Amino acid sequence: MVIMALDHARMYFGMGYLFSDPTNLSTTTPLLFFTRWITHFCAPVFVFLAGTSAFLYGAHNKSHKAVSWFLFTRGAWLLFVELIIVNFAWTFDITLSFHILQVIWAMGMSMLCLSALVFLPKQLIFIIGILLVAGHNLLNSISMEEQP
Repeated sequence: MVIMALDHARMYFGMGYLFSDPTNLSTTTPLLFFTRWITHFCAPVFVFLAGTSAFLYGAHNKSHKAVSWFLFTRGAWLLFVELIIVNFAWTFDITLSFHILQVIWAMGMSMLCLSALVFLPKQLIFIIGILLVAGHNLLNSISMEEQP
């Protein structure tokens, strides 16, 4: 997390990707490449740990309703943080006209989805998970068209 924070600070203050690509091996330094490379593991680990913590929270004999409410409120809070606090911190746009949706938003939306999924049988949740993992590349051919 410390390395990720350093990399984000470097990006925030414009010391890096605006002048050179930290992942371009011909123009980067080993330290800059390492800090950028290691941050690519942080987001998936954060999402994995969020899912793990949601499971552990629900495993302590909580009712489905309590787990759902916990996930819903945490997801809504993360969406607020991403859309209002983090976006303002990155853009300084008081009108909030430009939104950057990143890892915190993805975790918040996932928690909102999980708040509904907890009511399903575990076998169905397992099947949905397998379908998501096995079929995620099936949508690669879909692309956005440029508007004239």
